[in-house]
Amino acid sequence: MIDGGEALIGFLGLSLATASTGGIFRPGEWYETLAKPWWRPPSWAFGPAWAVLFVCIAVSGWLVWEAPGATPFALGVFGLQLLLNAAWSPIFFGLRRPDWAFAEILLLWLSIAGCIAVFHPIDARAAWLLVPYLAWVSFAATLNLAMWRLNRQT
Repeated sequence: MIDGGEALIGFLGLSLATASTGGIFRPGEWYETLAKPWWRPPSWAFGPAWAVLFVCIAVSGWLVWEAPGATPFALGVFGLQLLLNAAWSPIFFGLRRPDWAFAEILLLWLSIAGCIAVFHPIDARAAWLLVPYLAWVSFAATLNLAMWRLNRQT
């Protein structure tokens, strides 16, 4: 049996693994040449925002793991949103496909909303920890869409 501390470390590790795709598929020169909306945050803001969000994501998953009402389905939805999160950077930055990345981020948004819905009856704190993540991905989806529209010829 995995104890609580080991499980938390495991969930932090899963979040770090998910975040690592953003470190592997970095914006780079191609991204710098793209037209960006005036309301885009400065590049330095993304790292700290995601760092906080990934800790919240990990703690949320851990809380549900530890809860008596945890279900394989709830943890599966949690895993799905991690996989979809990990896929966005390779699609947007690696493949240079803002159009595909927008479709993918919509699936990510749905998976986060689904995770919140299935987590809430198990542990409301876990669900609430994902609300800032959903808000940030909502903003990121809007930014993704704007960049796709501004750079359709690229």
